[in-house]
Amino acid sequence: MRDVLTLTLNPALDVSAVVPQVVAGPKLRCSDARIDPGGGGVNVSRAIRLLGGQSRAIVASGGVTGALLCDLLEGEGVDVTRLPVSGLTRQSFAVTDAEAGGQYRFVMPGPDWSEADLDALWAALDAAMGPGALLVVSGSLPPGLTPDLLSQINSRARAAGARMLLDTSGDALVQAVEQTAHPFHVLRVDGAEADELAGRPLRTPEDTAAFGRSLIAAGRCEHAVMALGAQGTLGISDEACFFCCPPLIETVSAVGAGDSLVGAMALALARGEEFDAAVRFGTAAAGAAVKTPATALCDRGEAEALVSQISVEAI
Repeated sequence: MRDVLTLTLNPALDVSAVVPQVVAGPKLRCSDARIDPGGGGVNVSRAIRLLGGQSRAIVASGGVTGALLCDLLEGEGVDVTRLPVSGLTRQSFAVTDAEAGGQYRFVMPGPDWSEADLDALWAALDAAMGPGALLVVSGSLPPGLTPDLLSQINSRARAAGARMLLDTSGDALVQAVEQTAHPFHVLRVDGAEADELAGRPLRTPEDTAAFGRSLIAAGRCEHAVMALGAQGTLGISDEACFFCCPPLIETVSAVGAGDSLVGAMALALARGEEFDAAVRFGTAAAGAAVKTPATALCDRGEAEALVSQISVEAI
């Protein structure tokens, strides 16, 4: 089995709670409060653990919030490499309005990195990456880091004989794809991110698939995974283009679905499964995640039960 490493440059201590009603002015008394370690790569490692696998999570950790986040992550059985950085690891807040049923999500920006923090990142990656490893870089960039960092990490992974799966958004995603000197092994985007990369609305799965093929032809990635929410997930490579369609699932909370997809997919690839099987398992894990409340991730039993209900259609 290949080593799986996750890298979270801007993790968050996720705080969630429920209030009777969200209104301005009075103090809102919360219930069902919970604190979870969060951030893209952190949640990918958590999902892998929930699905019966193991990974090493390289986590930028700043101050007391960073220490608590890493402690919580280790408490879940995840192997953590702490990357000390300046400032405090950010917090995020998810508040559910019990009366209306909506969820409000507030996300802080994260600490500014110094040159010393960046030097520590390169040292940690060089020590962790080896031939055949799968490096999952997931989540946003903190202030002070430029988007070209992601293409630099990809080049560093290639030089070490590792391969990189990228899951980010916004300007970081656009610049990483435009500037990369080597194709990313896997590029995972959702529908809105695919639209942003394309510079136009991609109105159908077929249109999205054609854009994914163009990314591969241009040498931006070797595999593209495009998650289209409840519709399903596109998987695209040189050899195949297919659409994994889940059954109708009632959504309790969509938080964590994308990270569960990436975690399941990375685990399957690390186990030597084919790309189509990995995307199918990822689609099942995402479906399992939307059935869980608040910031909870996928359930292994639910994910494994859903796999057989995922239809795979060639496009």
